[in-house]
Amino acid sequence: MNEVVVIDYGAGNTRSVRSALTRLGFTSVLSAEAQCVRDAETVILPGVGSASTAMAHLRSTSADEALRERVRDGKRTLGICLGMQLALESSDEDGGVATLGLVEGRVRRLESERTPRLGWALVSPWNESYYFAHSYYCDSPNVSATSEGVPAVIDVGSFVGVQFHPEKSGPAGEKWLASCLSRD
Repeated sequence: MNEVVVIDYGAGNTRSVRSALTRLGFTSVLSAEAQCVRDAETVILPGVGSASTAMAHLRSTSADEALRERVRDGKRTLGICLGMQLALESSDEDGGVATLGLVEGRVRRLESERTPRLGWALVSPWNESYYFAHSYYCDSPNVSATSEGVPAVIDVGSFVGVQFHPEKSGPAGEKWLASCLSRD
């Protein structure tokens, strides 16, 4: 089955994520229905938006619990940008928000001259460039790749999160997305 559930939390880059999936030969549905999230082979928690608004929507649909269950059960779950940030335990955004707690860590505001951090940047150790658009970063012991000293990838069990936007990163992003969707 090549169907992917893209979580609908009332914002996000769902259209571009779904377009990328279509280009890769996957079908997708947009849903926040808890049973749909639980049963999916693969779920993508997309980026863009506010942590408090996204979490309120996930809680109102019980998709938050469904996401916790699927990760506990070892089911493939991807987080993109805000989607990766929501996977941590808490976020400093919006005055402080309890997030999903799928991964140890806290989301903190970037303290740099370039905030928001927009544009293409190299991810190390992959030596590929991807498109970034964010003002917060993931402070977690589970970071497996960085970009300009900023955590870029978290990979823990069945959860993989990226701070960049693979759906907006051309061939490199699609290659990364395809590799995640095909791994067992």
